[in-house]
Amino acid sequence: MWKAIKKWLGFSNKTELKEEDKMKKFLIVGLGNIGEKYANTRHNIGFKILDYLAETNDITFETVKLGDISSLKIKGRTLVLLKPSTFMNLSGKAIKYWLEKENIPLENLLVITDDLNLPFGSLRLKTKGSDGGHNGLKDTQDKLQTTKYNRFRFGISDEFSKGRQVDYVLGEWNEDENSKLKERLKISAELIKSFALAGVNTTMNQFNGK
Repeated sequence: MWKAIKKWLGFSNKTELKEEDKMKKFLIVGLGNIGEKYANTRHNIGFKILDYLAETNDITFETVKLGDISSLKIKGRTLVLLKPSTFMNLSGKAIKYWLEKENIPLENLLVITDDLNLPFGSLRLKTKGSDGGHNGLKDTQDKLQTTKYNRFRFGISDEFSKGRQVDYVLGEWNEDENSKLKERLKISAELIKSFALAGVNTTMNQFNGK
């Protein structure tokens, strides 16, 4: 009734529509380092997951300010896919910029990262938490001034000898990991779509530990 009265009086519903549209837009960020030498490293799993999502949905990335961007539309939702070009340690700068530029609420942000504390290929979606010593998450937390943002951790395991962590993280997937990656990438893409369509809680229940 009130909407009809407002229309009759000449008021606009533009603000309401904008708020509704805003909740249907998501920023999906894959963390990684730019450059060919990092392309197939464990630390770049965020880039790799977004590349898989783009490839399987026939969309491409465009190089823009602070990163490469693509857009995927599914069932009334718009997923803005971002691969920051700031290098891992400054990931938060790109995330903050594109959140504000696209007018996306913080609860619709999903940051994809590698995790040494999870077995290879294990998936873990969380709504908050510490950076866990991950420099990309550390800068994101610093720039957003909060630990309460959604993050999707992809397990890379901790199969390295003492003092070899950096070499391991920046090393390439071994033969066994490579053979299992495609199936893990497919499930990761399903998790991302579920996050946008079904919400974070349903997605956590369905995919965590999968």
